[in-house]
Amino acid sequence: MADTVWPSCAKSLKGVILDMCGVLYDSGEGDGVAIPGSIEAVRKLKASDLKLRFCTNESQASRDKFVAKLQRLGFDISVEEVFSPAPAAVAVLKQRGLRPHLLVYDALLPEFDSVNKSDPNCVVIGDAAEKFSYQNMNKAFRVLIGLEKPVLFSLGKGKYYKEMDGLKLDVGVYMKALEYACDVEAEVIGKPAASFFQCVLNDMVLQSHEVMMIGDDLVNDVGGAQQCGMKGVQVRTGKYRPSDQNHPTVVADGTVDDLAQAVDMILSGRC
Repeated sequence: MADTVWPSCAKSLKGVILDMCGVLYDSGEGDGVAIPGSIEAVRKLKASDLKLRFCTNESQASRDKFVAKLQRLGFDISVEEVFSPAPAAVAVLKQRGLRPHLLVYDALLPEFDSVNKSDPNCVVIGDAAEKFSYQNMNKAFRVLIGLEKPVLFSLGKGKYYKEMDGLKLDVGVYMKALEYACDVEAEVIGKPAASFFQCVLNDMVLQSHEVMMIGDDLVNDVGGAQQCGMKGVQVRTGKYRPSDQNHPTVVADGTVDDLAQAVDMILSGRC
C-alpha cells in the first residue's frame, strides 16, 4: 500500500461526490470492468448517513444508457444521482435560445433531440472519439468562424482519460484547437466548472465545506472541487500518475490507493 494522505475533515462530512470512470470502473470493450472494491465501497456509502452523488464528464452515451451500464457492472446507482454535462448543456441552450452544431459521439445525440439545431449559432463539442476527424473539426470551425460572436461549448475539458487498453485523448484537446483557430474561449459545461459542481451541491442541499469530492483527475476532479470550497481526494486508479503529486498548482487534500480505501477512511473517521 502506498503512502496515504488524508484530510482531517471526515467527522464534519455530510456528503460525498464520486467521479465515475477511473474511480468506479475502467472503461473499454463492452461495459468495461469495475475497479476492485468499488462496488462494495458505493454500497457502504449508501448504507451510511452521508448523501451521495456521482459527477461525470461522460459524453459518449446518454445518461440513461450510461447508468444502465454501471448497473450491469453491479453498482447501485440511479439516474437521478448522476450529474453529466449533456443535460446541463441542453438547459443552457434552451435558456439562451441557441441552436447548436453538434460535434459529439453518436450515442449522445438523443440527449439533444429537444433542441432546435437548424441554422446553428453555436457549437457544442463532447468526447466524440473517432468522430474528431479533420472533416468534422473543420465543419465546427466553419460554423464558429462564420459567426459575428462565436459561441463554443465544451462538455468538459479533460486532456485525456484511461481505457483498459491505455490513455485516450479527451475533449479538451480539441476544444483548445477550436479556441485557437477562432479566437474564442470555450464555455465549459461539466467539471471543473464551478457552476456544474454547484448544481450538484444544490441538489444535495449542502454547503461546499460539508462535502468531499473523490476522483482520479487531479485538475478537473480535485482542483475543480477545491475551487468550490470542497475537499478533493485523489485515488491512485484510472488516469492517476505519480507526477500528479508534483503538480505546480493543484495539491490534493488526500491521496489514497482506491475508492475502497477512501470510503473505509471516511467511515472510520466518523465513528
